[in-house]
Amino acid sequence: MTACIGLIGGRGHTGREILRLLSHRADMELVLASSRELAGQKVRDTAPEFDTGLLFEAVVPEALNARDLDAIILALPNGAAAGFLEHIGANTIVVDLSADGRFDPSWIYGLPEIYGRDALKNAKRIANPGCYATCGQLAMAPLRDMIAGPAHVFGVSGYSGAGTTPSRKNDITALKDNLMPYALTGHIHEREMSRQLGLDVAFTPHVAPYFSGLMTTVHMTLSAPMALADIRDRYLHFYEGEALIRISEDMPEPAMIAGQPGAIIGGFGLSGDGRSLVMVSVLDNLLKGAAVQALQNVSLALGLPEGDFTNIPD
Repeated sequence: MTACIGLIGGRGHTGREILRLLSHRADMELVLASSRELAGQKVRDTAPEFDTGLLFEAVVPEALNARDLDAIILALPNGAAAGFLEHIGANTIVVDLSADGRFDPSWIYGLPEIYGRDALKNAKRIANPGCYATCGQLAMAPLRDMIAGPAHVFGVSGYSGAGTTPSRKNDITALKDNLMPYALTGHIHEREMSRQLGLDVAFTPHVAPYFSGLMTTVHMTLSAPMALADIRDRYLHFYEGEALIRISEDMPEPAMIAGQPGAIIGGFGLSGDGRSLVMVSVLDNLLKGAAVQALQNVSLALGLPEGDFTNIPD
């Protein structure tokens, strides 16, 4: 089976990564790449991995019903999906990278390493998690039943997470030797983590002067004392068999994961009373934080193998 895939929003950093990943899938064929800014240009000019003559189109939502697509990936800003969704057939799989479906109970939340794969099989509407929310949840999920009170998450991301629309948060001159908070309260990924984990999460994200890579430092108060060895064993068991997740005793750093498809969880600093745990998780915000996760979700919904992301060249 070769699935026909459409990508709406191919100009941004995440769209570029999705194109690269799709070019290495023999069981998926990109038949539609939509971008108003790149309309008429060859896809291979943006993604040299493609050796076809496929052109970017400026697809209007009303035209989508006439396209023979098995799955559509929406890589659009928050709030932009609705106009397309009303013209996409109910049997076409949609993976939305924006936040629009993440709080809608009729959508499946697609973080397979935590919430399982069964619900994603044959799913038609899948909300791709946010990058910070993925990183933070990966750090907290194995201990979710042991966390008492709010968990505090300090996040730092490369400026690719701020998108391609010019702003101070992706201005390398303004970022030089600098660190900028995205928001002090109410960030949407804070609500996302709290909702999905069923926990009270306090979150402060920041942008740093490097391109990609994301880190969350998570402070958790445990409901009962635990030994460090038992904590590590719990993480190893929880993520056993997950090819994209690595547990490390050392403290991971964003530079260790930039350009790589998975996540590293480690550090594991525990207070003397065994009740206060601090740990670090890192991933590439464009890959496991967005594009890799989208391809995992599309694959599962289509009944295809998730794929070996570790062997895809940069």
